[in-house]
Amino acid sequence: MALYAIGDTHLSLGSDKPMDVFGGGWTGYVDKLREGFSHVGAEDTVVICGDVSWGMSLEEAKTDFAFLDRLPGKRKLLLKGNHDYWWTTASKMSRFFQENGFSTLEILHNNCAFYGEIALCGTRGWFYEEERGEHSAKIFNRELMRLETSLKAGGEREKICFLHYPPIYQGYRCQEILDLLKRYGVKLCCYGHLHGPSHRFAVNGVWDGVDFRLIAADYVGFQPVELLFSEKFL
Repeated sequence: MALYAIGDTHLSLGSDKPMDVFGGGWTGYVDKLREGFSHVGAEDTVVICGDVSWGMSLEEAKTDFAFLDRLPGKRKLLLKGNHDYWWTTASKMSRFFQENGFSTLEILHNNCAFYGEIALCGTRGWFYEEERGEHSAKIFNRELMRLETSLKAGGEREKICFLHYPPIYQGYRCQEILDLLKRYGVKLCCYGHLHGPSHRFAVNGVWDGVDFRLIAADYVGFQPVELLFSEKFL
């Protein structure tokens, strides 16, 4: 059983915001995602690091969820991105998935999931493009609390962290998030959000003991990136 990650699927099957309009690598991206997931096994886990669907509500995103649910993989863990306007409370989302038979979809929010003995932790995070006014400070502090809640839920297990926003970027560091990753012994952190020309500013590789990886869909060719494989689950 393998663990995969990808970000920024930006599905729009039930709304009218297809990413094909941007051309380039995004042309035909839904078919590319379908092909990319063909490498995922039926028993595998995939973490999707935000910007999952352009739907403005759960109902509007329903077709996108159905698409994801049909793709290979036993579990797809969804994080919130800055464009996930359909996002609501974890209980409402989980109930919606259950009522519609989306058996492979789970929410990673104020909690953690487990891949064997490894804790999968995460939240949306924060990015320098956001203004640091009073309202923004509340959101930022809330994200820090959510990340720490997730990391604490992992206990003493080895932890992998998943974020939507990059915590480090050429010319920018979110020190508060970096400090949490170090404090809780995170060795691998995957993130999305960066597209097109912004790819060149991404930090990929080890920085201060943490291996950072950009896994935005257009960066990884719309194919989930294999992070781990364990024969223990076979």
